[in-house]
Amino acid sequence: MGRRGFLGVAGSFAATPLLLASGSQAPAQETAQATGVNSTAALSGRRKLGSLEVSSLGIGVQNMSRTYQTTIPTRPEMINIIRTAFDRGVTFFDAAEAYGPHEVERILGEGIAPFRDRVLITSKFGWNIDLETGERRPGLNSRPDRIKLAVEGMLKRLRTDHIDLLYQHRVDPDVPIEDVAGAVKDLMDQGKVTHWGLSEMGLNTLRRAHAALPVTAVQSEYSMLWRGPESEVLPLCEELGIGFVPWSPLGVGFLTSAIDARTRFAEGDIRKIEGRFSAENLPHNLALVELVKSWAKRKQATAAQIALAWLMAQKPWIVPIPGTTQMPHLLENIGAASVQFTPEELAELSAAAGAIQVQGARLPDAVLVYSGVEAPEKS
Repeated sequence: MGRRGFLGVAGSFAATPLLLASGSQAPAQETAQATGVNSTAALSGRRKLGSLEVSSLGIGVQNMSRTYQTTIPTRPEMINIIRTAFDRGVTFFDAAEAYGPHEVERILGEGIAPFRDRVLITSKFGWNIDLETGERRPGLNSRPDRIKLAVEGMLKRLRTDHIDLLYQHRVDPDVPIEDVAGAVKDLMDQGKVTHWGLSEMGLNTLRRAHAALPVTAVQSEYSMLWRGPESEVLPLCEELGIGFVPWSPLGVGFLTSAIDARTRFAEGDIRKIEGRFSAENLPHNLALVELVKSWAKRKQATAAQIALAWLMAQKPWIVPIPGTTQMPHLLENIGAASVQFTPEELAELSAAAGAIQVQGARLPDAVLVYSGVEAPEKS
């Protein structure tokens, strides 16, 4: 793969939502009503990401501009989902300039306009995206001047005067993290940003970033399907007092039981080129789904609710951000907050999940290369 193609795959992953499996007879995500769980319950708990207090569950809005390969959600329904989430107690909404690009921020800005002062919103910078047109260009760009201009665009699209939590989407290998922190500090001094975080960064970069400007939250993939952060990232977050926000907390749909051995993925769907979903590995990995389904039956919940409740039970400073474009799934996800595990149940489920060795890489190599990157030392 040439450099352009290499960067294009990663860039497409950052900006384009996951696409629907085609030719599959796999069931859709179960509704909580089918199991007797009250999916209309509102969130009541709050959690701390560093010093930032948010709802115990957030919502990712990445897919609201374009979800599956041939599907563009209706804007009024996406606005309705955002506002229903707020009505049900969700106060934490996650976006990025790369989603759309730009369009998701516009949708979120419109959705939260009536209650902007009662919610917390995030966005992310770092991919090399044209500030005006949203055109994707190769590679990354976290130069300080670019960060400041990117935030100006975010504020306009989000219809706000500040961003509550601003992430670096991926570490730029050409920009010292101290320079990034300096740019964010300038934005904080101007009242345009109140907290900041990093996503999928190297451990030393996180330490340096936190030393330069206290980091509020880290965002990385984490679920029962991918437990990589448990070995080093989560302990470091705990040491430094940093919150953790798992993206893809439902394992790109896998943990909802919407994927089975017959599932085949459409061209353009990132899962088509992920090793864990290959025809060779998928049948083996479905043992994890069967485990989650057995616990769903045991707890009178859905598979999705078990997956989210398990994450929330790991640490009180973990706040998953499942995304959806379907109202029943939103209500079901919110219902996860009512699923509780005793310490013994949590240990049993965690051990059983850990005993299933997931086969295959979590991302294609061309995308994975952007995770765990260390920023260059400041000269």
